[in-house]
Amino acid sequence: MYKKVLLAVDGSEHSVRAANEAVKISSLGNDSQVELVYVADFGKSKSEVLHAQGQEELDFARRNRLLPVEELMKSNQLTYTVKILHGEPGPALVEYANKEKVELLVIGSRGLNTLQEMVLGSVSHKVVKRANCPVLVVK
Repeated sequence: MYKKVLLAVDGSEHSVRAANEAVKISSLGNDSQVELVYVADFGKSKSEVLHAQGQEELDFARRNRLLPVEELMKSNQLTYTVKILHGEPGPALVEYANKEKVELLVIGSRGLNTLQEMVLGSVSHKVVKRANCPVLVVK
């Protein structure tokens, strides 16, 4: 099975569903490593920084979005790591997945910003077109 799985997480319900699929796939092998990747979008980062009291609060708020997925990983006794990237989600995920030679990238079909998705195209669509590894898009 896949040993190196990248799970794109943004705190949305879609990313939690994607996490459930990543758990199913990773549970099939004994030595699967799941990397939870959250991309701090530059467009949203400015607003987050303005509303945060400091860097610790900002980091805490970002990590809070990952809690449901981390709890899912722990409850299924999967080995995982967390990586927070900065930039535009689609290109950042693709660049990281290609650089790290990920074997499978799991992503939800939609994230938090539906207006942006309608105008610019979905993050998952951008990832599918440009990633060098298999991509599982979870509805």
